[in-house]
Amino acid sequence: MALVMGVDSSTQSCKVVVRDADSGELVRQGRASHPDGTEIDPARWSEALEVALADAGGMDGVDAVSVGAQQHGMVCLDEDGAIVRPALLWNDTRSAGSARDLVEEFGGGRAWADAVGVVPVAAITAAKLRWLADHEPTSADRTAAVCLPHDWLSWRLGEDRRLDALATDRGDASGTGYFSAATDEYRRDLLDLAFRGRSPHLPTVAAPSARIGTTPGGAVIGPGTGDNAAAALALGAGEGDLVVSIGTSGVVSAVTTVAPRDASGLVAGFADATGRQLPLVCTLNAARVLDATARLLGVDHDELSRLALSTESEGLVMVPYLEGERTPNRPEATGAVHGLRLNNSTPAHLARAAVDGLLCSLADGIDHLRAQGATVSRVLLVGGGAKSEAVRRLAPAIFGMPVDVPAPGEYVADGAARQAAWVLSGAEEPPEWVAADVPRYEADPVPAVRERYAEVRDLTDGL
Repeated sequence: MALVMGVDSSTQSCKVVVRDADSGELVRQGRASHPDGTEIDPARWSEALEVALADAGGMDGVDAVSVGAQQHGMVCLDEDGAIVRPALLWNDTRSAGSARDLVEEFGGGRAWADAVGVVPVAAITAAKLRWLADHEPTSADRTAAVCLPHDWLSWRLGEDRRLDALATDRGDASGTGYFSAATDEYRRDLLDLAFRGRSPHLPTVAAPSARIGTTPGGAVIGPGTGDNAAAALALGAGEGDLVVSIGTSGVVSAVTTVAPRDASGLVAGFADATGRQLPLVCTLNAARVLDATARLLGVDHDELSRLALSTESEGLVMVPYLEGERTPNRPEATGAVHGLRLNNSTPAHLARAAVDGLLCSLADGIDHLRAQGATVSRVLLVGGGAKSEAVRRLAPAIFGMPVDVPAPGEYVADGAARQAAWVLSGAEEPPEWVAADVPRYEADPVPAVRERYAEVRDLTDGL
């Protein structure tokens, strides 16, 4: 029995799964935590991976491995391959001003959308490079290569530690702001613009099922990908499928064959892990909106769901910009509660407003994807937030369509494992792993909830 390993190096933790390459059956798994923060020494990722590997029984018997990871993080290496400074993560907003500068300098959102399908915001790697060039020029000068979190971990797993051995895939590269998913090419001119004329080495963009190296133990290393593309691969998402993921961030993505060019920047023109497109809308505020509301009310998540389902919101609205926001691009925005009256000043109403506000924000993302030509025939709801009974039951009413909720799983790690099996097989397509039956949630649409949210969405500080 051939075994494959998938790694998910997320913002909060590292998860490892080992699966049968042919059937996808889970053999063993492990995990470890990452430190909190919006910047991190990449060595912490490597240490967490070692702990997770040990928890999963090591790599004995593993024939292939691929890494999925959080997107956009800026990892800078010197000419010897050493880390120049802690990596700036996707959720670090100090580069918001740098992003605005880049948009203006290149001629506006339309120019960026036409060039790479992405309009820079604070999360995008190009904006972080500009911030580094302006605020830490000595570090910028030392930077001989720039890569992403999954690129760096894949490189560290391999035997070849030359900078030339760095590799990535089009799914993760498409989130940098200097790679076009439409043409599958780096835009060196945009890298030079972002980094004030510096032109560091970039990872080779490998084909979706390419072998990029081997581990010291002889396991084949696949190209890996970003977390959203990995999750879509695990779910078997195809054209017409829309994936709504409620994790640290909220992500709405659709598998298509046409690359979007959204000048507003609301829809990012990312690629998937199979050679197609994965246009995507990302919000900074997702599952932690539920965490914060539960903490405020002094209840656990089960009780928060019970409270939310016990009442209508009755005009109470939460705009959930608790950490600023990426979509819409409002890095300095704050959260707000509107419509507070004596009759709705209860824990149940606040719980309902939190769930409704979170889902309305994601529903806006669905609208943005449709405006860019995405067709939606099925909605798949995943992520930690999908464990909430209130989220599952209220989502179809707010989205206006049935919602399928796959069983909770490590979808990023599973997608990486499926990619590893594909690489190992040498086949034209990824292996068909049998999925369990997926429950469907249905409800009558309630457009009034979204209409009320739209009335107050822009009434918050920091716009």
